[in-house]
Amino acid sequence: MNQEITPETSGILHTFGAIVLERIQLAGHFTLFFCAGFVHIFSWPIQIKKILQQVYFIGVKSILVIFLTALFTGMVLGLQGYYTLIKFGSEGYLGSAVALTLIRELGPVLTAIMVTARAGSAMTAEIGILRISEQIDALKTMNIQPVRFLFSPRLAAALISIPLLTSIFNVVGIIGGYLTGSKLLGINPGIYFARVESSILLQDVTGGIVKSIVFAIVVATVCCYQGYFTHRRKNAFGSKSVGLSTTSAVVQSSVLILITDYILTSFLL
Repeated sequence: MNQEITPETSGILHTFGAIVLERIQLAGHFTLFFCAGFVHIFSWPIQIKKILQQVYFIGVKSILVIFLTALFTGMVLGLQGYYTLIKFGSEGYLGSAVALTLIRELGPVLTAIMVTARAGSAMTAEIGILRISEQIDALKTMNIQPVRFLFSPRLAAALISIPLLTSIFNVVGIIGGYLTGSKLLGINPGIYFARVESSILLQDVTGGIVKSIVFAIVVATVCCYQGYFTHRRKNAFGSKSVGLSTTSAVVQSSVLILITDYILTSFLL
C-alpha cells in the first residue's frame, strides 16, 4: 500500500535526519579530541609535573568524598542485604553480596560519578574560562598545542586516579558492610570476611578495573571537551556559556557512565 509523503511527514524526517547527522558529527569530534589528547600524553617532553598536579587535584582531593560515599554505601548495602537474606536463612552470605555488588558495579560507577561532580565540573569551568577569555587563542599564537597543554595531563591523571579511587571505594565499602552486618546486626566477623574472600574472583576485580579505566576516559574527555568548545554553544555566550557547559558536562558524563556500564557488563558477564 503506497502512501504519499505529506509536507508534515517530510518536515519530521528532515528534522530527524538533521539531529542524527548532528549527533554523528559530534561523536566524530569527540573521538578525534580524545585521540589527540591521548597521543599527546606520550609526546616528548612528557608533562610529568602537570600530570602529578592533576593527579593531586583529581585523585588526592577526592579521597574524602569517595571515603564517605563508600562507607555509607557499604553500610546501606549491609542493612538492606541483611534483611533480604535473612528471609531465606542466608544472612551468612552478606559478605559475598556486599563485596560483589561493590566490586562489579557500584564501586566503579559511583566513584566515576562523584569524580565527575567534584573534579570534572571544575575542569570544564577552568578550561571554559580560558576559552572565553581568549587565553587558548593566546597559547596558539605562542606555538603551544592547547590540547596537549590542557587536556592531555587531565586525561592521564584521570586514567591514574579513578582506578585507584575505585579500589579505595571497594575496600571502604566492604568495611562499611562489616560495620552494619557484624557490629550492628550480629553476624560473625569471621564468616563475613570468609565469604568476601571466597566469593571474589580475579575476573570480578579485573572487570571493575576495566570499567574504571573506561569511565576515566569518559569523564576526562567529556568534561574537557565541553570546556574547550564552550565558545561554540548556540544558546549562550560569555560566563553563561561556561555555566551551561559545566552543567552539560556533568549530565552527559553521568549518563554516558551508566550507558557504558550496561554495555561493559554485557560483555564482561
